[in-house]
Amino acid sequence: MTATESASPWGQRLEACQQAIEYRFQDQDLLRRCLTHSSSAPTRLESNERLEFLGDAVLGLVVCDFLYRRFPQCPEGELTRIKSIVVSRTTCAQLSDELGLGDCLSLGKGLGHGQKVPRSILADVFESLVAGLFLDGGLEPVEMLVKRCLVERIEQEAEAETRNYKHLLQQLAQKKFTQTPDYQLLDEQGPDHAKCFQISAVIGEDFFPPAWGVSKKEAEQAAAFNALGELGALEHFDAPLPLPSAEMSDEPAHGEAAADDLSAADGVDRRVTTSEFGAGVFEDPDTNRTE
Repeated sequence: MTATESASPWGQRLEACQQAIEYRFQDQDLLRRCLTHSSSAPTRLESNERLEFLGDAVLGLVVCDFLYRRFPQCPEGELTRIKSIVVSRTTCAQLSDELGLGDCLSLGKGLGHGQKVPRSILADVFESLVAGLFLDGGLEPVEMLVKRCLVERIEQEAEAETRNYKHLLQQLAQKKFTQTPDYQLLDEQGPDHAKCFQISAVIGEDFFPPAWGVSKKEAEQAAAFNALGELGALEHFDAPLPLPSAEMSDEPAHGEAAADDLSAADGVDRRVTTSEFGAGVFEDPDTNRTE
């Protein structure tokens, strides 16, 4: 790129983009095409649309390869769940925002000039840049970009799932009993604005100790936790807590104080939510392998 080209608006966009992604393109025309939206291109073939198509596949490949190597004990369904989140259009748009790619785009009238860039276009440009990196330098620069931008998100999603007791119970039930757990509402107390719910996890014909929660979602998580404990699948918790059950807690009183009256007569608060469980891991009882 000549000094004159570098000083031009296009040259400034290209330079800003390369600094953001920490990669210098050998083919500057390819980078220019990555940043050209169809609204400003002479023809659609000269826009980033074809690159977006390729980038979607390349990003999926690199992320799947990373997930496969990073989590050797994860089942296919869990790998698919994490991948679907970290390569989603929402995530791609967020990454474009973080890298400032919206300021590097060439947009047609009505889309540029200080207006907010649509999220769909931000997602497109990230995918097109992934394709550009692949065509210009192979998989290595794509892997470096994924490492910089996505590994932390991947780890967060994997960590979040260790606290999802419904998901862990589903994995165990399908593996050991070839059945999917259900959740049965046993009771609900309190006024409409402050209800409490008692729910039990059910696998086949087996009911597990029920749990109270201030929402159905929290009660289901606590009920799944109880079921995992009954099945001997809980290995470690940072902060073990007593869990609610029909035997352990009094029936909540009617009215405004229903939630507070979930405590047993001994004064122990039996209301447990997912945020109180602490970090648990799932142990396969058959193999003693942590998943």
